[in-house]
Amino acid sequence: MDDRYDVVVAGAGPAGAQCARDLAGRDYDVLVLETESEEGFPRQSNKSTAGTFPSMMAAFSVPDEVVMNFTDTVVLESPNDHTVQEQAGAVMDFADFKRFLVRDGRERGADYRFDARVSAPITEDGDVVGVEFNGGEQVFADIAVDATGPSAPLAGELGVSDLERGRQAIGIEYEFEGVSVDHPGYADLTDSMMLRLDHDLAPGGYSWVFHTGGDTAKVGLCYIQNSYHRDRARDGMTVDGYLDYWLETDPRFESATKLEGKQHRGSAHIQPPGQLYTDSFMAIGDTVPTVDPLWGEGIHKGMKSARAAAVTADAALTPREPDTSAEAMSTYADLWHSEVAPKARTRLLMTELLYYAPNERYDQLMADLNATDQDTLAAVNGGNPLAMRELLHLSDFPMLVDFARERLDYHLPTQSPRAAVSALYSALLGRR
Repeated sequence: MDDRYDVVVAGAGPAGAQCARDLAGRDYDVLVLETESEEGFPRQSNKSTAGTFPSMMAAFSVPDEVVMNFTDTVVLESPNDHTVQEQAGAVMDFADFKRFLVRDGRERGADYRFDARVSAPITEDGDVVGVEFNGGEQVFADIAVDATGPSAPLAGELGVSDLERGRQAIGIEYEFEGVSVDHPGYADLTDSMMLRLDHDLAPGGYSWVFHTGGDTAKVGLCYIQNSYHRDRARDGMTVDGYLDYWLETDPRFESATKLEGKQHRGSAHIQPPGQLYTDSFMAIGDTVPTVDPLWGEGIHKGMKSARAAAVTADAALTPREPDTSAEAMSTYADLWHSEVAPKARTRLLMTELLYYAPNERYDQLMADLNATDQDTLAAVNGGNPLAMRELLHLSDFPMLVDFARERLDYHLPTQSPRAAVSALYSALLGRR
């Protein structure tokens, strides 16, 4: 078989391109198959807000040239309050970032084929030996990696990915000029990434303003299409309608105009990961899915999953007798749970509780955050349920009981609220 590689990667997004970049840097023969055409890439897949942090850029040698604006703070808003946290960040141009990864991967030796839509894995005796693309073309490899995102043509057929529609978040974003980033009565969003919790604007989700310099910003919103959204949604209102409503009612956008060609739509699944791997195969990035459920950050975690897959492939292919069995690929799952997304289930449960809360509780949350020390905030953001107690009040008790009964499916009698809350904490602590 002449068309043969050590590793074939489906998808040239951040996860797929980084995996190829790492493997090519270790002198492996790696091929990336990308659905889009190279001319204008990325066009259909240019969907991310691309907010990230210096730790990602340093860890993966990402150049400053792909950054639109370096930020100094993260602002959290509720309907009537806000909090400002000192946190260095970077708002990247997502298209430039993706093109850099492809270019750098090629310089390291990776091959790319654009206009190559992957359709299915090729298997022999249950072992993945290659992939099919473009209606019958084939390429063979010792290891295949699916980095195609929610479409998951390889992971889905192999039973490694089982993405649920009820866990799908949809989002829309535009880039604007003429934004009043330091408007009277609001937080100063200069050099900031702002996230707003407000069910009036994004029922069961959140909205954002990422400052990109001067009077320009990325503005968007997203929500998960689940019961939390449906319980608060307005009849007939689409994601576009909610964004238009925000633009019409928030004075910060009174003079703002959309930049032509700067509209981004996307989706990601917010759910626990599936199996992650099988014989000679791994799923990375949004195929898993990998996006952080609490704050929606996906780039850093996607890149980490790519590196974990590259490390696993390297360990499997290095011996004189390579071992690409499922047991060998399980190293990827170990790395994913320990390094890529530790406490993933706890953070998912924290996210669901956050979106379960009503708007008035978001106002109280801002006041609580303003009165809480940095160590506690870091522990909460790290998924520590014990630290969460510092942000809870006696008045939260009925909400916690209802959430525990509904989310954890505990059919408890009305007179047992303590048992319901105990069940919630057990789940947050990973005991259930």
